[in-house]
Amino acid sequence: MGSCLIGTHCLVLALFLQLAFGNGGNVSYDSRSLIIDGQRKLLISTAIHYPRSVPAMWPGLVQLAKDGGANVIESYVFWNGHELSPDNYYFEGRYDLVKFVKIIQEAGMYMILRIGPFVAAEWNFGITCRSSRRTS
Repeated sequence: MGSCLIGTHCLVLALFLQLAFGNGGNVSYDSRSLIIDGQRKLLISTAIHYPRSVPAMWPGLVQLAKDGGANVIESYVFWNGHELSPDNYYFEGRYDLVKFVKIIQEAGMYMILRIGPFVAAEWNFGITCRSSRRTS
């Protein structure tokens, strides 16, 4: 049941983000590269984990990444920060994922969401509350 819930959360989040921000671009590939909207792209990624900073920092961090040559920002989705208790969702403050994605989009960059359930070893329980509890 836990993996089913995680899969459902991931699907809902992916659909929401596609509807909210998707530009309907055409993505394909060949033996040489990714092709996005008819242009070959070399994707250079860096990580900015949105809950590890405050929203006021996000535009500057994204710009620094872009100035450094990145064209993709990747981040985990920190489920334990977004689902504080079963069916109690939180997307404000440093967990405002929508705002974070919009900032990246406005910078003309791509976004890779690592929607989990794993979040790096130093972050305990980066999965949904429901999935991290054992029930008998």
